[in-house]
Amino acid sequence: MKCKLSTTTENGVVSALVVGLMMTFIVCAGLGVDGGRLVAIRIELADHAENAARVGAQELTELRSGEPTIDESQARSSVSNYLALHDLDGEVATTSNSVTVTVSQEVEMTLLQLFGATNHLLSVTRTAAPSDH
Repeated sequence: MKCKLSTTTENGVVSALVVGLMMTFIVCAGLGVDGGRLVAIRIELADHAENAARVGAQELTELRSGEPTIDESQARSSVSNYLALHDLDGEVATTSNSVTVTVSQEVEMTLLQLFGATNHLLSVTRTAAPSDH
C-alpha cells in the first residue's frame, strides 16, 4: 500500500484574521501610548499657561487707590519672559483687569505614525485676574 502525499501546501499563508488582530493591537497600543502622551502634555501646557497668566496678573499699578489695574505692557513682558524661560510658544492678551495666555505645542506621534498621524497641535488658554482674597 502506497501513501499518497498531498500536493497542496499552506506554507506562508497568513490568515486575514491574524493580520486584522495585529493591526487592531497596534492601533490600540498607539492610542494608549500617543493618547497618554497627549493628555500629559496638555496638562503640562495648561499648568504653564495658568502660571504665565498669574505672572502677568501680578504686574499691578494703582495699588494705593484701592482699585488696582494691570500694567499691560509689563504684564506682556513678564509673560513673554516666563514663556521664553520654559521654551514655550504662546500668545498674550491683556486688559486692565485680566491676562489671558494661550500656549501651543506640536506633538509628534510615535506609534500612530504607522497609520498616517504624524503630528498633533495642542493649544491651551488660561486667564488670570488680580484678586484681593
